Amino acid sequence: MGVVGLLYVGAILFLNGTFLLGWIDAKSAAPLNVFVGLLQVVTPTYLIFNADGDMTKIIGAAGLYLFGFTYLYVAWNLLGGLDGTGLGMFSLFVAICAVVFSLISFDGGDPVFGVIWLYWAYLWLLFFLLLARKRDGLGRYTGAVAAIEGWVTGAIPAFLLLTGRIKDFDPNTLAIALAVFAVVVFGALFFTMGRPAAVPAAA
Repeated sequence: MGVVGLLYVGAILFLNGTFLLGWIDAKSAAPLNVFVGLLQVVTPTYLIFNADGDMTKIIGAAGLYLFGFTYLYVAWNLLGGLDGTGLGMFSLFVAICAVVFSLISFDGGDPVFGVIWLYWAYLWLLFFLLLARKRDGLGRYTGAVAAIEGWVTGAIPAFLLLTGRIKDFDPNTLAIALAVFAVVVFGALFFTMGRPAAVPAAA
């Protein structure tokens, strides 16, 4: 994934997380979804046209479309007041593809992005459950996961890559740390935000 694009994936995940948390008006998130969505469609198109048939470069660019189409779809839904089930079903497709990209990253010797792709697979699975399966009780939890992932899988890795500081970390250790962080933090959040409220017993 392009490093600059990764930075703005972080920005839009954080922003979309805040509107799911109810911190901002939903329609106010639409413009940035358009901007980042277009960035994540134009960039891979350029990379593929200039890949000269190099399948490694093409595979790396292909994943960007999953994000670009998601954000454009979000903007369309927000501005048009559309039902979210279509976006939810597309999110299931993205979640499955993210697992495949995770396996490709692990196989290619990049355990850090192997774990990061699993982060994204989990988040897009939550989008599927929230939008397509109408699990409304997951709304705030999904927002919290998205906002956190905006930093953990987007902004922070992008800055580490841009500054070259990513080389200061052992890849396997960093991948394990990311995996442990996800299990602990998202697990704790689920038990405080994600479980449906108990139904009061009848008097």
